Amino acid sequence: MNTAHIALAFALAATASGQALQMSAEHALLAQHAGVWDATVVYVDQKTGEPTQAKGTSVRRQPLGSSWLIDNFQASLKRAPFRGMATTGYDPIKKKLVGTWIDSMTASLTILEGGWDKDRKVMTMSGARRDPQGRAVTTRVVTSIISKDKHVSEVFTQAQGGKERKTMTVTFTRRSRPMDKVRKL
Repeated sequence: MNTAHIALAFALAATASGQALQMSAEHALLAQHAGVWDATVVYVDQKTGEPTQAKGTSVRRQPLGSSWLIDNFQASLKRAPFRGMATTGYDPIKKKLVGTWIDSMTASLTILEGGWDKDRKVMTMSGARRDPQGRAVTTRVVTSIISKDKHVSEVFTQAQGGKERKTMTVTFTRRSRPMDKVRKL
């Protein structure tokens, strides 16, 4: 049975049960992230330990309705193309944000869960993946909503048995004209 068959079985089961997805305040918050965003990435170069800056683009859509946000990210890190893809949704059973991350520099899926701090306008997601040697690496992403057009994400990682350290800060600025010059890498 392939993935399409499994997905169809889930969709048919949900339809047969007569249960429609109830949109929540969290789903509405996700919808506010849709759009095209310019990204300034500051990360620690693993070879030199020095901060390095790169530019990127994040195209965030909701092709499945307001329940899921799909983010296609691309940047050039040290002149090497980098691509990543995230899914973010709200699980009403767990009452948590849930998500995944994959990218062109890792072979492991990162699975994340977290929540919103509405008062501070901060989304925190935590999760885990495996490094190339199979060791667990935990990740924590803290996204501060500065305004409807500016978000700042800080990424913290912790290798198995090590200390958590900040590895990246990404400042996202929404484009006023979304399709202006989305770079192809």
